[in-house]
Amino acid sequence: MAMISKTLVFTYIYLLIYIILSSGVILYNKWVLSPKYFNFPFPITLTMIHMAFSGIVSFFLVRVFKVVSPVKMTFEIYATCVIPISAFFAASLWFGNTAYLYISVAFIQMLKALMPVATFIMAVLCGTDKARCDVFLNMLVVSVGVVVSSYGEIHFNVVGTVYQVTGIFAEALRLVLTQVLLQKKGLTLNPITSLYYIAPCSFVFLFVPWYLLEKPGMEVSQIQFNFWIFFSNALCALALNFSIFLVIGRTGAVTIRVAGVLKDWILIALSTVIFPESTITGMNIIGYAIGMYSVFLIAIFEEF
Repeated sequence: MAMISKTLVFTYIYLLIYIILSSGVILYNKWVLSPKYFNFPFPITLTMIHMAFSGIVSFFLVRVFKVVSPVKMTFEIYATCVIPISAFFAASLWFGNTAYLYISVAFIQMLKALMPVATFIMAVLCGTDKARCDVFLNMLVVSVGVVVSSYGEIHFNVVGTVYQVTGIFAEALRLVLTQVLLQKKGLTLNPITSLYYIAPCSFVFLFVPWYLLEKPGMEVSQIQFNFWIFFSNALCALALNFSIFLVIGRTGAVTIRVAGVLKDWILIALSTVIFPESTITGMNIIGYAIGMYSVFLIAIFEEF
C-alpha cells in the first residue's frame, strides 16, 4: 500500500512539473517575443535557438553520456520518416510562436481546443482513422465552442488566428505522420532520441524562412540579445520535453488530457494577470467551456 501511495505521489509530482513547465514556456515565449515586453519579435530565430540547444543537449545525452541508446537509423528511414516529421514540427513551432506577436496567450489556448479536430481530420485523410458519426458530432461541438470564443474575443486578429490554426494543423499532421511512418518502421522514439534526430533537421528547415524573413530585419534593428534570457528560455523548453517523457511513462491518455485541460485553464487565468492587455469576456469562457467539455468526452470515449 505504501508503494502504491509513493507511486501515486510521484505521478502527481510529475504532472505538476509538466503543468508548471508547459505554462511557463508559453508565458516565457510570449514575454520574449512581445513588442510590449522583452521585444524580440523574431519567432523563427527563437525557435531555431530552441532547436539548436535541444539538438546539442540530446547529442551529449545520447552519444557522450549514454543516457539512452540511439535507434537503428538508416538513410531510408531518415529520408522517409525523420525529414517529413521534422518539416511539420518546424512549421508548427514557427507558426505557433509567430501567433504570440498578434494574439493573446488566453485566446491562443482557446484556439488550441481545435487540436483534436485537426488531428482527427488529418488521421482520416491519412487513412489511420475512420470518419465516425459520434466523433464527428463531438468535433463539431468543439469547433462551435472555438467559434463562440473567437466571436467573443475583443482583440481578434485575423493574421494571428491564421498563424495559430495553421500551426495546429501542422502539429496534427506531425503527430499522424509520427504514428504512420515510425510505427510502420517499428521505431519507438522517446523525447530524447526524438530531439536527437528531429531537432537538427528542424533547424535546417527553419534556416530558409529565417534567412528570407527575419535576417534582413535583424540586421537593421536594435536587437536586445541577452544570453541568460535565451539560455533559460531554451532550457525551459527542453525540460518540458523531458517532463512529457516522465508523464507519459506513468499515466494514461485520459490523465494527460485532463492535466492538459487543467493547465489550459490555469494558463488562461495567469496570462490575464501577467499580461494585463489580455482581456477575457464571458463569451470567451462559454465558448472555451463548450470546447473543453467535448475534448474531455473525446478522451473518455477513446479510452473506453
